[in-house]
Amino acid sequence: MVAGGGAAHHAGSSSSSSSSRPWRASPVLHRLRRAAAMSAELPCCVVSVGDGAEPCSCSGVILCRGPGLVLCHAAVFSPFLQPGPEAWSRHQALPASVLPPGLRVRLLHAAPQLGATPALQEHEAQPLGFARCEAFARALAGLAANWCGNGEPEGELEQEAAAALPWFAWLRAPSLDVPGGGWTPWASAGDLRKGAALLACGSPFGALCPDLFLNTLSGGVLSNAAGEGNALLLTDARCLPGTQGGAVLLGPAASRPRVVAVIAAASCGAGGRGLALLCSLHAVLRSSRGLLRQLGEPPAPPAPLAAVPGAAALCCVALVESGGAWGSGTLLAPRLLLTCRHVLQAGATPRVTLWPHGGGRATVLQARVLFATAEASPFDVAVLELQERAPGFQPPRLASAFQPGEAVLALGFGALGRACGPSVTGGVLSAVVGAPPVMLQSTCAVHPGSSGGPLLAASDGRLLGIVASNARDNAAGATYPHLNFCVPATLLQPPLACYLRTRDPAAFAPLDAGDEGARAAWSKQQQHPSKL
Repeated sequence: MVAGGGAAHHAGSSSSSSSSRPWRASPVLHRLRRAAAMSAELPCCVVSVGDGAEPCSCSGVILCRGPGLVLCHAAVFSPFLQPGPEAWSRHQALPASVLPPGLRVRLLHAAPQLGATPALQEHEAQPLGFARCEAFARALAGLAANWCGNGEPEGELEQEAAAALPWFAWLRAPSLDVPGGGWTPWASAGDLRKGAALLACGSPFGALCPDLFLNTLSGGVLSNAAGEGNALLLTDARCLPGTQGGAVLLGPAASRPRVVAVIAAASCGAGGRGLALLCSLHAVLRSSRGLLRQLGEPPAPPAPLAAVPGAAALCCVALVESGGAWGSGTLLAPRLLLTCRHVLQAGATPRVTLWPHGGGRATVLQARVLFATAEASPFDVAVLELQERAPGFQPPRLASAFQPGEAVLALGFGALGRACGPSVTGGVLSAVVGAPPVMLQSTCAVHPGSSGGPLLAASDGRLLGIVASNARDNAAGATYPHLNFCVPATLLQPPLACYLRTRDPAAFAPLDAGDEGARAAWSKQQQHPSKL
């Protein structure tokens, strides 16, 4: 569902305060100092290619200090390839000789200084060559139709960008050499679970104003993964243009952060607004073995980590397909599933696909519609009965109260979810509308296919509600993934308890009612067809 009429968006508020005791640093100042100190330790930099007032630039990762090696995304070199950008689609590896002689490549990074603001240092670098990450390319090809919306890039520039996506450039910077220096700590993406905390580090807008943007941090979660060893990953961390080539670290950040992936694209195609595309560092290193042997044997994979914690409640979300429509669903009982009415097509038999938590073969079950709210209802809800019990079902704990500002997770089959299992995005519960609540708002990024999926409390997995819509400015034609609306669990709990006791579908009839407050809140979302 979408917001009718004009723009439907919220502006954030901010406040500041000063202490009457100047010798006591405020908590904000402590956080700023900690961020500045951490920024100086992060293995990130800006890569600029070419001369002139506006060279091509992107972010990069300093992966080794003995010798000094930097990895960045190869697309920044596209304008300089002597065979032309079509070389990306014709080769598996490219030597540095494909670049014009004398091409200038510079690095800018923040060098820590004891007791002082980190100093920006510039280094000259020489390209060593370009490597195509095969595992990432295979995973991307398997998701191409979901990635681009219709599977076909629209123009020549888009085709060139798509061809360059799996390519990475290795640079040698002798002035980064440190006696006894070694490789930056890293970890395998194969140890990650969906929902795991990540920290993206890059420089928005590349070389533009590094005093402001160098090593900008953004927190998020692992939203989805595909390919061998999770070679391709998605995150809801906010990655702006120019952060391509930046590092993605395991979060929360430690004193020596571990690099787990490299930013390949700041945002997805048509179906993935608000998500960034990542390539596993382990996959890049495996594809670069031949090139790196020129400088010595590349590092062996680190010892496997204990699986990084993620969203343990993925077993409560399901894919719901009905005719040509599809969306998400939330399991409430072994054979009972909640979704949105607009996900269902009249006359079509719903099909429900369940992904086991931790991987494995998906289970496909037929379902029948027990109840669907009327078109006039303020609530967009449908209840399905599965033909068989959901394997491994664990009942969710329904929330009885809501705390604005608490961390939440949205689970569903938006973005690439239909191709590689449910996606996870994180945010906060941004508003609770009505007393008693008739609508929840969250800042999780949700996309087409998310309708009917659960909104969970990140702290303990309580089911807060089901996602029903995000906001759309119909005048501008813009959708806002980070502003979405959910049906509260407190509205669903009494009808559910009544149905489980009586097995009478009429138990859900109260959802067709709703008071004037509910109608006023949800009417803003029901004037146009759903975009979820």
